[in-house]
Amino acid sequence: MNKYNKLFSALLLLAILISNLECEQKKEKPKEYFVNKLKDSLTIDANLNKPEWKNITGLTIKNILGKTPKYTPKTEVKMLYDDNYIYAIFHVNEKYIKAVATKINDYVYRDSGVEFFFTPSNNISDGYFNLEINCIGTPYFKHQIKFKKNVIDIDTNDIKKIEIAHSLSGIINSEIEKTIDWTLEFKIPINMIKKYAKVIQPAAGVVWRANFYKTADATSNPHYLSWNKIKSKKPNFHLPVFFGIIKFN
Repeated sequence: MNKYNKLFSALLLLAILISNLECEQKKEKPKEYFVNKLKDSLTIDANLNKPEWKNITGLTIKNILGKTPKYTPKTEVKMLYDDNYIYAIFHVNEKYIKAVATKINDYVYRDSGVEFFFTPSNNISDGYFNLEINCIGTPYFKHQIKFKKNVIDIDTNDIKKIEIAHSLSGIINSEIEKTIDWTLEFKIPINMIKKYAKVIQPAAGVVWRANFYKTADATSNPHYLSWNKIKSKKPNFHLPVFFGIIKFN
């Protein structure tokens, strides 16, 4: 190899190293959310003003996937836990609201709703649960290793053990076009999900991986929002590599 080829090879290697360094610098660190332990029992009633939620810091769902909607809903989530349950409450400010799914595991993502995807450990290769609930409280719940691979159907009787409360009720066939606030609160039994996947029991210092979403696929204002950013040409919530970090206090 002559000196010119050696120089070219050296410059090429340098360019590759610089490019790799720039890519590493552009990678965003996953967001973290700290979950406090609940001291007493919590009534699931969709009341955001309960004392238990008052001093809890929320996270916001505001990263837009795909086209920017004509109206971007404002969504905040708060979480708590105890030895038996995972608790969450969503507060949504939205318009163009529609909800027609009333049966468990119906296509609730087409309605105005919220979603919680989570790996109950720090290892996303363990797979993830996807809990999707429309604004009138209809749930869809599965576990899968990857999207549509090794999908585990959760028994309907177990899904019913997820207690859900919601401020909106009844089928909403005609869109609510004015801006309103709505809340949705739930608690997930930890022992129930242990039947379907590896679960690291929540406790101080334990880490889970998760992302939160706001969606309304079949309304006049379709939108796809996430807590942690997802790098995908098309809206796709089923990408655990972009899950954030849930740390239990």
